[in-house]
Amino acid sequence: MASAVVMHRSSSDGGSSSGWSEAAVASAAGDERAGWEVRPSGMVVQAREEGVAAGAGAGGGAGGVPPRPPPPEIRVRVKYGGVRHEVAVSSIATFGELKKLLAARTGLPPADQKLTYRGRERRNADYLDACGVKNRSKLVLDEDPTSVERRYIERRRDARIESANRAIGAIALEVDKLADQVTSIDKSISRGSKAAEVQITTLIELLMRLAVKLESIHAAEGDSSSRKNIQAKRVQKCVETLDVLKVSNARLQSVIVTTKWETFDAAAPAATQWELFD
Repeated sequence: MASAVVMHRSSSDGGSSSGWSEAAVASAAGDERAGWEVRPSGMVVQAREEGVAAGAGAGGGAGGVPPRPPPPEIRVRVKYGGVRHEVAVSSIATFGELKKLLAARTGLPPADQKLTYRGRERRNADYLDACGVKNRSKLVLDEDPTSVERRYIERRRDARIESANRAIGAIALEVDKLADQVTSIDKSISRGSKAAEVQITTLIELLMRLAVKLESIHAAEGDSSSRKNIQAKRVQKCVETLDVLKVSNARLQSVIVTTKWETFDAAAPAATQWELFD
């Protein structure tokens, strides 16, 4: 005959006690979900399948064990704002599992939900049946204030990133134009043509202004920071190139173009003889 595993709760004096505290009952309810059951006497015993018990009573035959039926479903009513939702859920589900079902109905992520039952907020790990939730029980769903604050902070951060990206993009276009002028001057000096010194000086000043603008942009995270660093390096490279070109340009001799004119002597006799007519 199959035996059941029996557990006695001991009292503080070492003897056996038949009374159970609320904590013990809650613990026993958790044990029952894991395959334990509480006898009326207060003992916690291992639950046996009905098929096994019936087989043992019929002479100990080891017949097939039918699967244990699933726990019954209950329908709970959840108020969210001005809307009421009726959700079917397992009677032994947790509030966290109920939140997942409500997310599909309300569009509110489970992490942003706050479920209240009988005036108390319930944790995700709390079981519905352990908290007294039954069929047609009423619950209240609110948006967690901490999630509202978190989303507000995220929106502000996204706005800052977008603003920084726009500013960096505008500076990048200006750097492109100035970089083309630097390349043009470099080619001209390489061919031996001297450039105007004021042109080089002006380019350096414009590039330094862009460097100051980049420094004023707050882009401490994500892609914005990377884009800012790239443009800062481009500006620095252009300035360094212009400094080198400025020295090379100073060594070039200015080209003076002169025109040679033919001169005539006014005292010399005219070479052409003219015939006079009356």
